[in-house]
Amino acid sequence: MNRIMIGLLLAISSFTMLVSQERPRVRELGIDIGVFRTGTLNAITDVPGVLVGHTTLVRGDSIRTGVTAILPHGGNLFASKVPAAVYVGNGFGKLIGSTQVEELGVIETPVVLTNTLSVWTAAEGVVEYMLALPENAGVGSINPVVGETNDGHLNDIRGRHVTRADVIAAIQHAQGGEVEEGCVGAGTGTVCFGWKGGIGTSSRVLPKNMGTYTVGALVQTNFGGILDVAGVPVGKELGKHAFKERLDATRDGSCLIVIATNAPLDARQLKRLAKRATLALGRTGSMMSHGSGDYVIAFSTTGGERTSFVEEESLTPLFQAVVEATEEAILNSLCKATTTSGRRGRTVEALPLEDVKRLFDAYGRSKQR
Repeated sequence: MNRIMIGLLLAISSFTMLVSQERPRVRELGIDIGVFRTGTLNAITDVPGVLVGHTTLVRGDSIRTGVTAILPHGGNLFASKVPAAVYVGNGFGKLIGSTQVEELGVIETPVVLTNTLSVWTAAEGVVEYMLALPENAGVGSINPVVGETNDGHLNDIRGRHVTRADVIAAIQHAQGGEVEEGCVGAGTGTVCFGWKGGIGTSSRVLPKNMGTYTVGALVQTNFGGILDVAGVPVGKELGKHAFKERLDATRDGSCLIVIATNAPLDARQLKRLAKRATLALGRTGSMMSHGSGDYVIAFSTTGGERTSFVEEESLTPLFQAVVEATEEAILNSLCKATTTSGRRGRTVEALPLEDVKRLFDAYGRSKQR
């Protein structure tokens, strides 16, 4: 990919980040989720070694899509695979590579998220990137892991505008540190609870007596239901939910959840962890509808390096951490997303944060700072 194209992609991504920065994350509204403390960045990148990159495509009046890449580490993942698991909450989706992860219990490529009709192009991009690594010169089989949600309400999804170069750019520019949220990458054109969805992230760190392990979550939110924010029925109070008048295309959808941890877990334990992440969907108001593809991809950055794993009885705090981190990641995706117009002149409004704060005050739930 030439330098001009890379520069343009980075410029679009930087502009989107500046817009998203104008809106606070859920914790900045005085709303705390759960009991465990967050990591320094409150992001999946609080798990040491994890990298995240986006390619954001906003063109004309109908292209609103992109790619998000999550790397368990910055090395050659084929040579240094990580323990992993996939859990399916509702299987209305196209998760490429899941059967080999299920069978072998490892991930050997970056995890990539995009839109429904671009998963095959994204898989080709992942394979192209992996085969181009010099140390993989003799490799003849690659298992790309690619998830998706359908952003066709705002995006010209049939145009299949994501290219292999877009995927490679997201992987190559993946980095640690702060993670862009909202209308970026694979979340550029998504809709959640009838408001603008997107990419969200959060993390939790266990206390010293529980192992000091970190659990991070990154979500691509594109699903419906009745929004609940930390016990306050926001969707019901604002009269915007799946069953108020009728079910339409903006109410169905999917959620891709990526979980990272540095706890030394094997594939079986990671599946147990992944299952709990779907509890966060319910806590925020999703019923995992008929047309929703709800998948969790979980991996450990240290599980493959150890011969001793976390004891089963010690998993419970990790279960709590993954529910909290996923719930907050979902809410961050809504808080950071901005009002977006796209295909066929449609506009999806951002979650009205002033109304959310007003409801929290009315319910006596806002945290005094």
